This record gives sequence, structure tokens and C-alpha cells, in this order.
Amino acid sequence: MREWARGAVDAVYERVLRREIDGAPAHVAVIQDGNRRYARERGQDASRGHQHGAQTTERVLDWCAEMGVEELTLYTFSTENFDRPDDQNEHLFDLLVEKLREFADADRVHEQGVRIRAIGDTDLLPDRVQDAVDYAQRRTAGYDGFTLNIALAYGGRAELLGAARDVAEAVDAGDLDPEDVGVSEIESRLHASPARDVDLIIRTGGAERTSNFLPWHANGSEAAVFFCTPYWPEFSKVDFLRAVRTYESREASWRRTRAKRALALVRSLGTEVKEARRVLDRLKGTLPDPPEDVDGDGRSAD
Repeated sequence: MREWARGAVDAVYERVLRREIDGAPAHVAVIQDGNRRYARERGQDASRGHQHGAQTTERVLDWCAEMGVEELTLYTFSTENFDRPDDQNEHLFDLLVEKLREFADADRVHEQGVRIRAIGDTDLLPDRVQDAVDYAQRRTAGYDGFTLNIALAYGGRAELLGAARDVAEAVDAGDLDPEDVGVSEIESRLHASPARDVDLIIRTGGAERTSNFLPWHANGSEAAVFFCTPYWPEFSKVDFLRAVRTYESREASWRRTRAKRALALVRSLGTEVKEARRVLDRLKGTLPDPPEDVDGDGRSAD
């Protein structure tokens, strides 16, 4: 009875949230935290938590398609995760191989034109995971309906340091002028980076930090961030819609802020222009006539 009541409340809340949401972020990034704690609290092995989490990932893909999200990046395995016990990582690697190949062969992936990409130092992963990554990327390389990025052996700080070193080496070798170092030069040296900046970061499991995740693409665009307490296997559609609502609220707030700044700038410029005109009017009688070979705007007639 309790579960039925909760389901009814969630259904009503979901409808309310949908009415409050006008659109959706183009790029959502997710830190899938809490799989192991979910399993531990139920007396299960960590591998069971990851399996439950994989089911949530499939549901999130459906919700993204429904909402019109164009790109999803999942923080699946960080460089710090290599420090975990080998048996835990081996179970996770087996699951990654299974799911990557399953996704790459799924009818809905091909029907929806989903492109699967891996970002991170994938060379550090076991051969069987690298093979599964290659298989998924090759099977979906020609699609552009939706982009699914899997962050594997990924660390944002290491990625930025690697890009900085590459730029420094190119400058030292004379292949790149320091004056030409810009956004495009950095982005071209990042791991197969996302196609667009991140609009919304979601983190489950209760922690309120972004843990070295996509610092270039997220912080640079000042992405909205939604932290929630459910573990990743428990993450629901209501939670997802609340995250999207947070993004929309953030965007609306930024639009109001930009409008206020623009209005203040116009008013300030208007005051300065009026003052400048008054000064010019006072000086007009004392200024010499321009030379015949110079236009009225001060440029040479030639």
C-alpha cells in the first residue's frame, strides 16, 4: 500500500514538473554516485549495485530522448577509481564490456541514431574494455541523432595538464606561436571532448562536489549543478525533471541578470555620450580646421 501511494504521489509530481518545464538543456553530464552504497545497505556485493545502476542509465537515456536532450556524458570510471580493490574493478570492467556491446547492438540505438564515444585515457583500461569501446564507437560512428559520452579512466585535471603540456611543446618546437594560443588550441588537445559545453551537471548520492568532472566544458560555460540524495540506482524521473527545472531556473536568472547589466550599460553610455557632446560643443570653437587632405573623421583621404 505504501509503495502504491508513493507511486501515485510521484506520478502527480511528475505531471506538475512537466508543466513547469518549457524546454531542456542540450548537454547533460551525470556523476553516477552511490552504486556501492546502495548495494551495501541491501547486503549485496558492489557488483550488484553497478548492475542496478546500469538499469538506471538505460532509463535516463529514454528520458533524455523524451525531453529533447542532445548529448549525455556519464562519469563512469575515473582515474582515481583504479585505486579501488582489483576484484571490484574487475566486476565493473566485465559489466562495462557487457553494456557497451549491448548498447552498440541495441535496435533503439540505431533507430535513434545514437553515437557512442569514450573520453579519457582509455589506453589504461584492460584490453577487453578497450575492445568493447572500439566496437561501440565503430558501430555508431555515423550517427548524429544523439551523443552518448562514456567517461572512462577520466580525470579533468589530468586532461587540462596534458593539453597545457602539448601546447607548451608545440610552442617550444616553433610549431605554434604563443599569440595563437586560444580556446580552439586547448580544445583540440583534450580527450575526444564533448561536442558542446555542458549545460547541466547532475550528481546523485548526496555529495555536493563535481569531482574533477569536465572542468573545461562545465565551469567555462558556468553549468547549472543539481545535487540530490538518492543513490544512482534509485534516481527517478522526478529527480531528473527536478534537475532540468533547476537548469531552467538558472537560465532564467542569468537572462534577467544579463538584461539588467545591459540596461545599466546603456544608461551609463547614454550619460557619457551626453557629457561628451557637451564637452565637444564647448571646444568646437577653439579647434583648428582639419587639413584639406584629411577627411572629417580624421583619416587620410588617400
